[in-house]
Amino acid sequence: MRQFAVDEKGKETTSNFYTEEQFIAVFTSDKEETLTKCSFVCSEDCVLVVGNLNEEADMFAQYGQLENMTRRMIEHNASTVKDDFASYISASPEEWFRLLLQQRPDLLQRVPQHQLASYLGITPESLSRIKRRVLQGTTIS
Repeated sequence: MRQFAVDEKGKETTSNFYTEEQFIAVFTSDKEETLTKCSFVCSEDCVLVVGNLNEEADMFAQYGQLENMTRRMIEHNASTVKDDFASYISASPEEWFRLLLQQRPDLLQRVPQHQLASYLGITPESLSRIKRRVLQGTTIS
């Protein structure tokens, strides 16, 4: 799944990719009519489990371990987002690409180049140059 936002000019900016068994938490506000500023699209077939905040308290009361498990998943997700953001703002696009290659090499095969470029904050042409430089002599499986 791809997470993205669309600006007032209609330009999409990709902020994350989610693959198998990753947890996605979307929090807007306590008002149901408030829409999130990001959208999600499934790039491949997906099986999703969707929760409802209105039923959360009842579920936690009925299944005691669910609240603890949910809290741990949200804490892990928040930590990952924080670490990714810190890496993103402190790294050059090439360093960010190298990190992506180390941590999520499957994305290169699964995601269109223009979406990867958007995620890295660069143009598709810049991504092509970086890929060519970084992948020279490197084999990707």
